[in-house]
Amino acid sequence: QVQLVESGGGLVQPGGSLRLSCTVSGSIFGILAMAWYRQAPGLQRELVARLSSGTSMNYADSVRGRFTISRNNAKNTVYLQMNSLKPEDTAVYYCNVIYRSGDYWGQGTQVTVSS
Repeated sequence: QVQLVESGGGLVQPGGSLRLSCTVSGSIFGILAMAWYRQAPGLQRELVARLSSGTSMNYADSVRGRFTISRNNAKNTVYLQMNSLKPEDTAVYYCNVIYRSGDYWGQGTQVTVSS
């Protein structure tokens, strides 16, 4: 069974940085893509960043240039480095790992950007 455990969320001031981590406790073999989504209250879940086969990366327009998705295969972990954080980045962030057989989600971690 695949389990995703997220960490790294918290409260940060505007302009600050956070790094989210998502560790896959199951096998990392066969992963087609890893991604971060976020959802704020009353808003639709949105894709923040995606890392797929061939190391192709995609970012939401709102975070491009500020956020970076990366992975460490040895640690079975995907990261989201978030810099120059804005209040509108406040949301619950979810890790998503896609296998050919389906996808799995982390438990979510709260990111709050406020002065």
